Amino acid sequence: MNYRIVFRLSLVITLLMAGAARASVEVFACEPEWSALAVAIGGDKLDSQSATNALQDPHYIQARPGLIAQARKADLLICSGSGLEAGWLPLLLRKANNPKIQPGQPGYLMASDFVNRLEIPVALDRAQGDLHAQGNPHIQTDPRNLIPVAQVIAQRLQQIDPGNASSYQQNLAIFEEKWTAAIANWQLRAEPLRGKSVVLHHRSWVYLNAWLGLVEVATLETKPGVPPSAAHLNELLTQLRASPAALIIRTPYQDPKPSQWLTRETGIPNAALPFTVGGTDDATDLHSLYEVTINILLDNMDTPGE
Repeated sequence: MNYRIVFRLSLVITLLMAGAARASVEVFACEPEWSALAVAIGGDKLDSQSATNALQDPHYIQARPGLIAQARKADLLICSGSGLEAGWLPLLLRKANNPKIQPGQPGYLMASDFVNRLEIPVALDRAQGDLHAQGNPHIQTDPRNLIPVAQVIAQRLQQIDPGNASSYQQNLAIFEEKWTAAIANWQLRAEPLRGKSVVLHHRSWVYLNAWLGLVEVATLETKPGVPPSAAHLNELLTQLRASPAALIIRTPYQDPKPSQWLTRETGIPNAALPFTVGGTDDATDLHSLYEVTINILLDNMDTPGE
């Protein structure tokens, strides 16, 4: 027996099996929620990496060499869009020089392009703060927005990897069925929240408000992206003493001190909602992201039966 030939054949078989085990599609997501959604649709047919985590403000990320390397090998880019990543994504795409994920290609997907965007400004004025010309980009705070984005992800994956098209379509159908049922359950549980007034640190939660019927009465920032000033906080203190809100809301990456100060002065509770996957220790996937969000809201507001 020619053991050299046997060894070579074994090596070839091993390499072929390893190749078959590798994912077909490399996904580069700008935010954790889109990485998680891609995995829900792609399953083991893809590898997905997120450029940011829940403790980072996605407005302000550096195009580091590690991110450039990830983008260079990506087949599909998924970001929130609407200007959220405008400060770093264009540079990242130039540095990565990957034609597959450039605008106009199937591998370039801005999630907010496929939902009904809120707060599209009539006119742009830098004096008004950090406004997004294409509307508020934080669409993931309403879980209903994930269904149209999931549909587009499935379409793009089928274009990029037609050999696994049936798998992507099947995963999409399963996701839509389960997600629709989950949304109905969350909405039923959250019904006591409807009409409750909230104070926002930043306008990160307008889609959540629209979904659950929460009423925004103030923001800690005088203008979007401008840190709360002492003068503005004192104005809010007067307002909230006269007409208290039910809760002060922030993201995990925002400075807790302004909301904590208002809590001490007014007695109004404050809470950090997860905002994205990983935003709290128990918000580990898409389902638990919204489950935890509803739980925090119900636990911190005076709601009948809770």
